[in-house]
Amino acid sequence: MIKRLDEIALLAESGKLLASVFGHLDRLDLIGMSTMQVNDLVDSLIVNELQARPASKGQYGYAYALNSSRNHVVCHGVPSATELLQSGDIVNFDITLEKNGYIADSSKTYLVGQVAPLAERLVEVTYQAMWKGIKAVRPGARLGDVGHAIERHARRNGYSVVREYCGHGIGREMHEPPQVLHWGKPQTGLLLEEGMVFTIEPMLNQGRRAVRTEDEGWTVVTRDGQAVGAVRAYGGRDAHRRAGAHAAPGRKNAGERVKYSLRFVRRTTP
Repeated sequence: MIKRLDEIALLAESGKLLASVFGHLDRLDLIGMSTMQVNDLVDSLIVNELQARPASKGQYGYAYALNSSRNHVVCHGVPSATELLQSGDIVNFDITLEKNGYIADSSKTYLVGQVAPLAERLVEVTYQAMWKGIKAVRPGARLGDVGHAIERHARRNGYSVVREYCGHGIGREMHEPPQVLHWGKPQTGLLLEEGMVFTIEPMLNQGRRAVRTEDEGWTVVTRDGQAVGAVRAYGGRDAHRRAGAHAAPGRKNAGERVKYSLRFVRRTTP
């Protein structure tokens, strides 16, 4: 679980490349695009321009460069040529990239066109919850502190936290120890140490936290059909934007879903 400084530098380089992929997506008008079109664009960027590998492709038999999770889809949505993005959608693109043997894993939720205030609030609160968790990370804290900070913020705002999926360590492998739960009790769980690298990826539901997996074995949806918000911070640098014809160029909006997030635990001086 503890990474050397040279490993952290390689992880950061992978993260920088992955951030550039999201930079391309930020400039797209997503209205009318299929999620498969977005997948194909991302695949080409990673392979042909960045000379890297889409780490999700082939992982556990998965065939694509990204997961696309729209509205009530919690995570692991499969891109489709017939799934067209429309104004009012919230959609999360979960993308991974491997360069020089180290994996970056991040996601961003886009608010497509004119989104209902309740949906926008869900995404904003999820983004805030992610940062509550990140701010709890420091040497000497425990993983329960991270989960508690996230769940407390979610509940105070009337949302539930999905429990079936969690954050994880990351490095040469996509999923490494530890498991990072998005709920917990203060001062419980694994003691955090300098050099740990793991993800924080809370998913908040408008309704109940219960989820189910579709028959194809990948797509996870809310049982009650209500929307889910998720944000992921990669290295604490995620930007969230509204995508579509009504977006002001460069305007930042609260629209990220926490899925995977990279966090270095390092000592700081007062």
